[in-house]
Amino acid sequence: MRVPVVTLRLLLAWITAGAVCAAPRARAAEAPPPNLVVILADDLGYGDLGSYGHPTIRTPSLDRMAAEGLRLTQFYSAAEVCTPSRAALLTGRLPVRNGMTSDRRRVLYPDSARGLPPEEITIAEALKTKGYATACIGKWHLGHLPEYLPTRHGFDLYLGVPYSNDMDRVRGAPPSAAGVPDPLMAHFNVPLLRGESIVERPAEQTTLTRRYTEAAVEFIRANRAQPFFLFLSHTMPHVPLFASEDFAGRSPRGIYGDVVEELDASTGRILETLRAEGLAERTLVFFTSDNGPWLLMKEQGGSAGELREGKGSTWEGGVRVPGIAWWPGRVPAGVVSQELSGTLDLFATGLALAGVPLPQDRPIDGVDLSPILLGSGAGLRDRHFYYRGAQLFAVRKGWWKAHFKSRSGYGPDAVVTHDPPALYHLGRDPGELFDVAARHPEVIAELVREAERHLATVEPVESNLDAVIAP
Repeated sequence: MRVPVVTLRLLLAWITAGAVCAAPRARAAEAPPPNLVVILADDLGYGDLGSYGHPTIRTPSLDRMAAEGLRLTQFYSAAEVCTPSRAALLTGRLPVRNGMTSDRRRVLYPDSARGLPPEEITIAEALKTKGYATACIGKWHLGHLPEYLPTRHGFDLYLGVPYSNDMDRVRGAPPSAAGVPDPLMAHFNVPLLRGESIVERPAEQTTLTRRYTEAAVEFIRANRAQPFFLFLSHTMPHVPLFASEDFAGRSPRGIYGDVVEELDASTGRILETLRAEGLAERTLVFFTSDNGPWLLMKEQGGSAGELREGKGSTWEGGVRVPGIAWWPGRVPAGVVSQELSGTLDLFATGLALAGVPLPQDRPIDGVDLSPILLGSGAGLRDRHFYYRGAQLFAVRKGWWKAHFKSRSGYGPDAVVTHDPPALYHLGRDPGELFDVAARHPEVIAELVREAERHLATVEPVESNLDAVIAP
């Protein structure tokens, strides 16, 4: 049987078209997962950026990042101080589940004997199963002994200080010309590590932000051909404050403004590097802070804007922080979102984007934010639990927030127990000024039940913060 020439041509055309159509699908299936960059400031307040309302600190790079991406106004750190908040960001788990919190010490110190437990799964470890290159640059504060450093928790590269820059103080030394506040007039002997080795002690803090940025740029360029996860965890604006020569004395906000403006420029350089390397459309960048501003430091601490209190407190100013997502072509530009979210969610979000399943052998408290970030969904969760140490101080559901206990961030104030709980509507009263519990007993009852349901899922664990190195 002879097949007509026309039929053969049609058949060949159909086969060829099918092959052409299949090729993009095959290439798309083989496309690498997106890169992830998390930029974390230390003690930056909700009100410290131009896009969040600061009147004098100039943050053009972060403001542009927000204009080109998504700015979250109901974004939370998982804790009111740095060690537990960082543990939560990297593991997607409340610190009370893994012992990275305590009612006594609350953060790790140079004499601490433990750190983030080895059985915890960090986002870096999870992403490495998909071939990601990983780097931690900056402050760690999850254990300074070798067995707890970033290189033991999934990071290929580490450059930074192992804990806060006001630790390892030598009392009686002259104050820094950079403007160390009176309570901290001391010499700071904090080490700078590369990998697991000390390369500089004391770290030259006026150059830290610049050197962190240079190392981040180098990492991005070196790994442009493969997926990567960069955790750029800045040392500042935690006190003592240090700015490089290019930024010192520039801001009308003083040394605090100088430091924040240098962090802004650092972020701008990261984004420009991604653009220049052709990686912008393949990279989600998220900027946030580990907790609220350290108000005790007065002019050398930041601002929570309209929110009440700051670092160390479970009032909104202690834990609600800036949250900016940027991913050209994927994250819609110029969006301001009031969706409830937080640093707890970055673990699940990063894994979902990379195609890595969540661990099934432990509770994961965060959720995948990608539907919110990519504009395809909303309302992923409506509650937030506010811990101070190992104790649940408050709970939010929707716009309602109930305080069972409260305390100012630092200072001599004692813990106040609220019976009945204090109640605030955060939409109408973001500054938590007007307790409306007497008018809404049914709301109080529901939030008490919400707290009880949550606490029933939390098993007490030994604190990893209270153990100290024997003298």
